[in-house]
Parts: sequence; C-alpha cells; structure tokens
Amino acid sequence: MMLQEYAREHVLTCLIPAFFIAGAIAVFVSQAAVLKYFGARAKKILAYSVASVSGTCLAVCSCTVLPLFAGIYCRGGGVGPATAFLYSGPAINVLAISLTARILGWQLGLARAIGAVVFAVVTGLIMAFVFRKDDAARAGGEIYMPDEDEKGRTLTQDGLYMLTMVLILVFAAFAKPAPDATGLWPAIFAAKWYITAVLLVILGLMIKAWFTRDERVSWVQSTWGFMKQIFPLLAAGVLVAGFMLGRPGHPALIPEHYIETLVGGNSLWANLFAALSGALMYFATLTEVPILQGLLGAGMGKGPALALLLAGPALSLPNMLVIGGVMGVKKTATFCVVIVILSSIAGMLYGMIAG
Repeated sequence: MMLQEYAREHVLTCLIPAFFIAGAIAVFVSQAAVLKYFGARAKKILAYSVASVSGTCLAVCSCTVLPLFAGIYCRGGGVGPATAFLYSGPAINVLAISLTARILGWQLGLARAIGAVVFAVVTGLIMAFVFRKDDAARAGGEIYMPDEDEKGRTLTQDGLYMLTMVLILVFAAFAKPAPDATGLWPAIFAAKWYITAVLLVILGLMIKAWFTRDERVSWVQSTWGFMKQIFPLLAAGVLVAGFMLGRPGHPALIPEHYIETLVGGNSLWANLFAALSGALMYFATLTEVPILQGLLGAGMGKGPALALLLAGPALSLPNMLVIGGVMGVKKTATFCVVIVILSSIAGMLYGMIAG
C-alpha cells in the first residue's frame, strides 16, 4: 500500500519532473558553471550560500531531490556543496516550515527553519573536510575550459528553460492545503493544473525553438539513465520502510505506540531515537507535520519532535540506498551519521529552551 501510494501521489508529479531537470543539468548545464558554484575549488561562501537556501524554491521530499543531487554531483560538484544541497532541498521547504509553525507552534517552526539552514552549511563543511582528499582528486582531473558558444542559446534562454522546469515541478507537486485554509495557498492549489499546463506548453515551445534534435535526444537519454539508476533502489527502499515502519495510522512490524513511548521527555536517548526513526522513515512533503501532531498529542517531547523534523524530511531508507549508489557507501554513511548526531544535539538544546 505504501509503494502504491508513493507511485500514485509522488512519482508523476514529483519524481518525473525532477528526473527531467536532472537530465537537463547533466546535458545542458556546462561543467564550468557547476564547478563555479558547487565545485571543490569554488569559493566556500558562494557555494554554501547557494546550496543552503536552494530548498526554498523546491517543495521536494528526500527522494525527489535525489535526481537533482545526482546531476550536480556527477557533473563535478564538490561533496560539501552537493550534500549541503541534498540536505537543504527537502529540509528548507517554505511551505513545510509555514505549516509546522501554524499547526505545531511558531517556536517549533522557527527552530526548524534556523536548524535547517545551519545544518545544510555545517553538514556540507563536515563532509568537505572529511573527504577533502577525494575532492582534491576529483578537482585534479577537472579540465577548465571556456563555455562554447556553438550551442546557439544565450544564458538567459538556458535560465528560462531551467526555471520553467523547476516551476512545473513546484506547481505539479503543490501540496493540498488544510481544509479550513484561506488565502493564497488554496487559490494556487485550485489553479495548479492550469498553471502546470501553461508551463508545459511554454516548455514545449522552448524545446522546439531553442534546441536541436541531437540535444533533445541527449536530454531524454540522460533522463532515462538517472531513472534506471534511481527507480529500482527507490522502490525497494519504500517497500522495506513500509514493511518495517508502516504508514500513518497503519502500524507494521514496529508498532507506533513503541515509538511514542520511547520519545517522551528530553533525554539523549529520546532525541537520538527520534532522529534515527526520522532518518529511516519516509516522509512525503508535508506529511511529517500531521504525524508529529499525533505523536506530540501522545506524549512526545518537544526536543525529540524537532530532532525528527530535522532528520526526517532530509533522510529516509530509500534516500540512503540511492545516495549510496551515487557517491558510495562511505560518504553516505558519514552523511547520515552527521545528520542524526546534529539532529539529536539540536533536539536536546531546543528541549531545554522550550521545556
């Protein structure tokens, strides 16, 4: 049921557009541009500033961000900025943070926003330091060449093309607001398919006018390559996560009341367990908020709640499997451990402050 729900609600609206964006990054974004902003030799202030706030324009989950991360990393991005982007994509989601503040309280929403930005930078810096030799080896093999002008498009045209695909992803995956919500979000949700259709027409005209046939073929082939690499691992991970942890309201091998019992208070164990549980569970965009609302009502501490909020949206078992296939087991394990430890520490500090 979890795999069916995932395929129905997230594959078409979230993952398919993300795969096409990743394919476009791999084919049309010059390596020089990626290296300028995300490369191992890029200026740290620029690289981490761009990476740490990139999630504000993408309402993506821990799995939807994977094709985008793979495109950046495989194109030559440094492990530090690439993993900062990997964390920030699902964690610094304006809609999710707004929903957290509204339903769970502004204090928790603010703590989540601050923690997510700080975590993206700190995680990236730690990864860059630990794997500095690997980055140096990758940078040593880079060939810096000026961008060719033969592609026949301006930088503005490439930017509009990428922006259009990002907007398609944002509107197609736009989450349903609360039943009693009023204002801008419900209006956007009601019109999202009309907006998406208009954007698809615009994208089609851009592709026809600005790209050659060979470029279009290369784009599709690159997209298909990412899909073949990521989809099998993703499906397997969702199955295992559903088998072990279930879905909201549908307990599996690990009953929900066990988790509720283990994450009360503000002990080191409670925060660590909440972070570990969040890291293993799969949270579709915004689903972590109603889950936490139920857990808090059942006695979950505020510190463990923040720990789960910081670790959960950015990590999941499917996410870990795919990251391992992209950058290796060692880097993936380090990335996951760093996120869990930082989330546990942040949860304990918040629990002490919030009480």
